[in-house]
Amino acid sequence: MAHIDVAADDIDLDDPTLVEGLPGVGLVGKIVADHLVDAFEMDYYAGIHCSGVPEVGVYRGERSALRPPVRLHADAERDLLVLQSDVPVSPNEATGFADCVTGWLADNDVTPLYLSGLPDQSDEVPEVYGISTGSGNDLLDEAGIVPPAEGGLVSGPTGALLYHADRADLTSVGLIAETNPQFPDPEAARAVLEHGIEPLTGIGIDTTDLVEQAEEIQEARERLAERMHQADDESSQAEPIRMFQ
Repeated sequence: MAHIDVAADDIDLDDPTLVEGLPGVGLVGKIVADHLVDAFEMDYYAGIHCSGVPEVGVYRGERSALRPPVRLHADAERDLLVLQSDVPVSPNEATGFADCVTGWLADNDVTPLYLSGLPDQSDEVPEVYGISTGSGNDLLDEAGIVPPAEGGLVSGPTGALLYHADRADLTSVGLIAETNPQFPDPEAARAVLEHGIEPLTGIGIDTTDLVEQAEEIQEARERLAERMHQADDESSQAEPIRMFQ
């Protein structure tokens, strides 16, 4: 039966904020969630056993206890929850997953921040935009986060979560960050943390590690591009030949 199994009843939360970190374009949400869990040394709080979650056991180095592949971590001091996922949720079962999660969020007075990447190939600093359900627009106004300039949609499990939040009149915010669609993008994740989550929650977040990751990934991209260029120069190819008339 689909449910969320709270394993840490001793952690007291008061109308917490949730940061959702499902894998998506640029792995923006995944990088953000992992960074928050590590930076704040957040405690394992609950397992998410909803539709679309693969039935696999996840283990950590030097630890024998298994954890669910999709789970919640908590920080009582900051009144923060993070949805961390080591696997993609099946898009075919996104409706059941979103219904399961949204019901729990509403019952526990949780305000979710949903994260999504907007494919962008430019080398500019990523922009972060905000969309909302319920009274989320007030939160965006207070944080100074503007909506996207053009209309669009959020698809996949995160889109389903936003859809169900709207149907349930649950206050939520969707943060949309410009991101590289081909590579993990810690620079976009850093933009979400600094220009989205920090002003919305008032929580200070050190993003130094993400800056270093961005530099390393950029160097790896440049090396890959150079190798691809060299390969193109040496590779065989077919070209049309104009026959003599």
